[in-house]
Amino acid sequence: MTWRNPKYELGGVNHLALVCADMERTVDFYTRVLGMRLIKTIEFPGGAGQHFFFDMGGGNALAFFWFADAPDAVPGVSRPVTVPGIGEWTSAVGTMNHVAINVPEERFLEYRAKLKEDGVRVSPVIDHDDSEDGYAEKLHDGVFVRSFYFQDPDGILLEFACWRREMGAPGDVAHTPMTAADRVTPATPATPATAG
Repeated sequence: MTWRNPKYELGGVNHLALVCADMERTVDFYTRVLGMRLIKTIEFPGGAGQHFFFDMGGGNALAFFWFADAPDAVPGVSRPVTVPGIGEWTSAVGTMNHVAINVPEERFLEYRAKLKEDGVRVSPVIDHDDSEDGYAEKLHDGVFVRSFYFQDPDGILLEFACWRREMGAPGDVAHTPMTAADRVTPATPATPATAG
């Protein structure tokens, strides 16, 4: 049985809106490489920007803004540098780290191979489990989701993931949430000494 929110009748994510540097390149990647359908385009007055929507399937949409005056991304701050299993994938507080897209488990490895054929660099397959490391060396019954990661032309981190069981079973929620005080803050750059 599907869980129902008793407070609000939420139907999931309507769309997730990201920012790209080149809308033409973004349309090419999401339609040609990932096979999504472009379903709506919006042009802002005065050449200020665009907002395009892609059908991801299952009633879900992914959207992109193109802003004429958008600042460049800062890898490691506004987005991950690379993908899990290959390199650094941390991003700053308040950023969107990655978009995970559901795929059928029976086609999971096929889809990874197809992306590689299209020249997309993909991470190793990560079989997420409840072990200390959080992933398994070999697929087993305790793996709750399989995934691999890749980036779009703007470096946006994407994931193809397939759940292997329904979440919410006893033991699935077992950790105490961390607080801001638990964070390890980066060292503050030294302030240059003032001449006196």
